[in-house]
Amino acid sequence: GCNPLAETGRSKLQNQRAVINQQILKAVRMRAGAENLLRATTNNKVREQVLLELSFVNSDLQILKEELEGLNISVEVYQNAEETFSIPLVPLGLKETKDVDFTVPLKDFILEHYSQDSSEYEDEIADLMDLRQACRTPSRDEAGIEMLISYFLQLGYVENRFFPPTRHIGVLFTWYDSFTGVPVCQQNLLLEKASILFNIGALYTQIGTRCNRQTQAGLENAVDAFQKAAGVLSYLKETFTHTPSYDMSPAMLNVLVKMMLAQAQECVFEQIGLSGIRNEFFTLIKMTQEVAKVGEVYMLVNTAMNQEPVKENIPYSWSKLAQIKSDHYKALAHYFIATILCDHELQPGDDEDQQEKALSQLYDHIPEGLMVLAVLKDKVQRKQLGKAHLRKAIVYHEEALRVCGLCKKLRNIEVLQEVLTAAHKRSLLKYAQQETEDDFLSLIQAPDILSKTEHKIETIAPQFSKVKVKDFFHKLGPLTVFSAKQRWTAPRTICLHHEAGGLGFSLKGGAPVQVYCLDPACSAASAGLKEGDYIVSVGGMDCKWLGVNEVLEKLKSVGKEPMELEVISCQDTAASLHSKSATYSMGMQKTYSLICLAMDEDKMDHTKKAPLKLPFLSWGTKNRQKAASTLCLPSAVAGSSHIKKKLSPFTLLNSESSLY
Repeated sequence: GCNPLAETGRSKLQNQRAVINQQILKAVRMRAGAENLLRATTNNKVREQVLLELSFVNSDLQILKEELEGLNISVEVYQNAEETFSIPLVPLGLKETKDVDFTVPLKDFILEHYSQDSSEYEDEIADLMDLRQACRTPSRDEAGIEMLISYFLQLGYVENRFFPPTRHIGVLFTWYDSFTGVPVCQQNLLLEKASILFNIGALYTQIGTRCNRQTQAGLENAVDAFQKAAGVLSYLKETFTHTPSYDMSPAMLNVLVKMMLAQAQECVFEQIGLSGIRNEFFTLIKMTQEVAKVGEVYMLVNTAMNQEPVKENIPYSWSKLAQIKSDHYKALAHYFIATILCDHELQPGDDEDQQEKALSQLYDHIPEGLMVLAVLKDKVQRKQLGKAHLRKAIVYHEEALRVCGLCKKLRNIEVLQEVLTAAHKRSLLKYAQQETEDDFLSLIQAPDILSKTEHKIETIAPQFSKVKVKDFFHKLGPLTVFSAKQRWTAPRTICLHHEAGGLGFSLKGGAPVQVYCLDPACSAASAGLKEGDYIVSVGGMDCKWLGVNEVLEKLKSVGKEPMELEVISCQDTAASLHSKSATYSMGMQKTYSLICLAMDEDKMDHTKKAPLKLPFLSWGTKNRQKAASTLCLPSAVAGSSHIKKKLSPFTLLNSESSLY
């Protein structure tokens, strides 16, 4: 990762984000404490003081949220350093997190679950923690993307190795919401994976905004980066459907995907016009449709940003910038078509049919009393329709400038003001060049323009397979066998003696090999070898990754001296659970006693209420959501004879406890 102390503009923004996140965390905790006190007290004087304190805390939270919004719209820092005359693009800031210490939980799990010396894995655990720390400050290039993907893939190995579906191992992950700054704290590794995916998408957006939009290669890279960002965010939305964070909610991710695709479409338009726009009929037709497409997609983005529940959390300046871009590019579309009508008269050698067909494709409907061919041939009608488009262009330009002036954050972006003002003056100048005598007679309203693009923008799905990673905990053995889902006995030592008739058993399977066809009368069986045992060591040499042939070669070397084997046996996971309990909901453990539930059935039937929803953030209730909540069995079950039906514990699970 990058040096977190480097004095770059981006690192300064991320450091400010971290500071604001800490302040928001403190304010949220104060608010939670005040609300608890307000519910608990009946003293009116205390209630008045608490309400006053709550008003101050809420005001502080609002101010902090506005400061965080200011960081989210600090787009100049992320733009290319070259002098440019383009409307800034919007990147996503990286989600901030707290340090996580894997050492004790993973070492305990290795000792308890795998029955191995956990001190042998200290380097691997340190490598995992170093990689996570580096992912907090990734470089803004492909190397940074590759590092984040490497950690994401490594988390897949870690999840299968150390996170059983039935309990938590005590590792707490804390991530801050990118838009609200509110922390989310979970023992679920899925929160970590989802947050890393979000940061991969965010880093792609920062790479896209950093590209030099004055070159063809730079614009191509920008389009590619925004499409990949949209693909990662779309993958996050489809894979993690119940994330406990506003910035990763399906509605928010849907808006972010739309915004990234819109920015890619904007770069496509800039790419087409990079070499200059020739004042030629068919070239202007093409540019009109392309720029109308950009205005259309930004209008859809603005509409999506103003829908609930996204409206409350999306930065206000982002919504206004989408509206400004929509108006600006719509105005450019009307300006281009006005240029076609005002500057290009039908000449004797021109192809009337081709021009008529091209012009008619721009309109869904033509103003009443006008025909496309007649407009092309009649100079007066061309001028009138052209001026109508210019008037509409000026209206859109003025609206974009008005909205920009109302938003304080956007008003301070100089290049945005310059681009909007220059486009507005250009339309005014074009309009002033036209004859004005008959303006009061012109009642034609410019029709809407149909958008069309020859460059379809779609999401690019993440290619995780292109990044090759090696499991840090490779020494534990093949993941298909040695995982957190499987339960094993501690390794047993078997002394294998040379016998004239052979070993007395056969081997099968891949790595690790398994004992089968065991002769009960052989010395190995007498020493404790069982059918189905896995051989993990031969003569003190680890053989978890060896196949049948390699293990047989080692076993054939048994001479007069006995050879020691280490074997393990698979335990029945179902037998290890309580026969009358153990109900699980999507990895969030909840254990209930069937007898207790049955005894309370009548009371629940009469007083049953809708289950209370868990709070959106679980950091405040982590003590109530420990690994299990067990109700003890009663010593007597008197009075239970009147029970009419068995009650399944599955009916009492609160679906809100499943965060993913």
